[in-house]
Amino acid sequence: MEAALEEARAALATGDVPIGAVVVDEAGAVVGTGRNVREAEADPTGHAEVVALRAAARARGEWRLSGCTLVVTLEPCTMCAGAAVLSRVDRVVFGAYDDKAGAVGSLWDVVRDRRLNHRPEVVAGVLAGESAALLEAFFAAHRA
Repeated sequence: MEAALEEARAALATGDVPIGAVVVDEAGAVVGTGRNVREAEADPTGHAEVVALRAAARARGEWRLSGCTLVVTLEPCTMCAGAAVLSRVDRVVFGAYDDKAGAVGSLWDVVRDRRLNHRPEVVAGVLAGESAALLEAFFAAHRA
């Protein structure tokens, strides 16, 4: 989660919401990193999770990320939760809950939907305070 927090902090340089993600393999090695790039790249799909999953798939040379873990500072939205399911990651680890758009237990629970053919394990609340503080500071500055 520390690596994901570093990615989140890096998103601040481009005016993006500070959300970061990493994908780690079975041995714990980082195989993909990502941060929000929606503002930087004018890309509505430029969420940290999607960026990290794409990087991991390129690094591994395949789209199936079995054995991998997606670690992200904020609970994934529906798009990112769907991407986690479709990429076949074994688990999703996240920091802060997202009561407004979270799709891994808060508003929806896409990753545990029994109608889907893959359901990754979920570990929630890892360094949630640090993740939430970054987001709160970002939004407080934008409201001022």
